[in-house]
Amino acid sequence: MAINNKVQGIDVSHYQGTVNWTAVKSAGISFAFAKATDGNTYTDPQFKTNWSGIKAAGILRGAYHFYESNDDPVTQANNFIKAVGSIAIGDLPPVVDIEINKGGFGNATLAANLQIWLNTVEQALGRTPMIYTGPSFWNQNMNNSFSRYALWIAQYGASQPTIPTGWSSWTFWQNSESGSVAGVTGSVDTDVFAGSMADLLAFAAKK
Repeated sequence: MAINNKVQGIDVSHYQGTVNWTAVKSAGISFAFAKATDGNTYTDPQFKTNWSGIKAAGILRGAYHFYESNDDPVTQANNFIKAVGSIAIGDLPPVVDIEINKGGFGNATLAANLQIWLNTVEQALGRTPMIYTGPSFWNQNMNNSFSRYALWIAQYGASQPTIPTGWSSWTFWQNSESGSVAGVTGSVDTDVFAGSMADLLAFAAKK
């Protein structure tokens, strides 16, 4: 499973249906992110099952919110906070997935609204969130003022991902949207962590 000896993970949503997390763990997967929410009101119907199943299998878990650019960032943040309840030290930090611009909300820029989401979630959950994005989307729509947040970069078919403006390195890399992992029916997004398992555990233990 190893790519450059990196720690392997996957990310899932209801599209993967019911996942056998014990089989996923046996396949060499060390971490997994599950979709929790999308926009103002949507909750992924598989989230609670995935959230508990990932932990029960002994896999490091994380939760993500799909950010809708034309929805209220505070309402979106509260939707995510309600779904996850809390994210303990030892779980991976909360994630905002920002990859589509459907137009703005209010009079603020997309970057300013995203910052509101990040601030709201950090204050409520006591964890510094992480940003998932693609390099071309970020460079076209955002700015370089988000370097305090760990970067989860999405880019396929590259030997190394392109780093968007504002960061000097990536923390997670989604390197495929068509991976195959035991325990998951059909294709699944695969990810690598930029470090050792000890590094990953230390990262999960940070506020």
